[in-house]
Amino acid sequence: MSSAPALILASTSRYRAELLARLRVPFTAVAPEVPETPRSGEPPMDRAQRLAREKAEAVAARHPDALVIGSDQVAAAADGAVLDKPGDARRAEAQLARLGGTTARFHTGCAVILKRSALSLSHLDTTTVVFRPLSAQEIARYVALEQPFDCAGGFKAESLGIALFERLESEDPTALIGLPLIWLAAALRSAGLALP
Repeated sequence: MSSAPALILASTSRYRAELLARLRVPFTAVAPEVPETPRSGEPPMDRAQRLAREKAEAVAARHPDALVIGSDQVAAAADGAVLDKPGDARRAEAQLARLGGTTARFHTGCAVILKRSALSLSHLDTTTVVFRPLSAQEIARYVALEQPFDCAGGFKAESLGIALFERLESEDPTALIGLPLIWLAAALRSAGLALP
């Protein structure tokens, strides 16, 4: 019986690494070095799936004997506008002001590739987030406390950001943080990893 392949997370995201660590399987994180440039007219869900696959493929090409996980998330406001990582307080506050009292969708793509056995699995999770109306003071206070500059939409659902919501609708709450663990656990089991 062959041994289980090494597991690689094609990401530099600490949030994805923290999520994957929940499964208690050893892994390494490798930068995929894939440009995240959107394509003209590309819907957010297609962009998330494409980038997840491209990240996994890029790392798998360099590590053909490893089981590689790629993931990407694209958030879209109610009007369809893509919400990228804000990068600073001003843009985080502007994103949250736009989202207050509206509904946004967070599309999280995930791909698992093992080149040596031609394994290629992919998944898309869409989480709907309904934001409560937010005052400028609430937004400023939240951004100052949490500084969510590296998170699409300008909030951290796993932390204080949950207080900004009226509700969320998801098949997998971990997908909103960046990695759909329910699907991923099943995919890893199908690839031969021992998970409970």
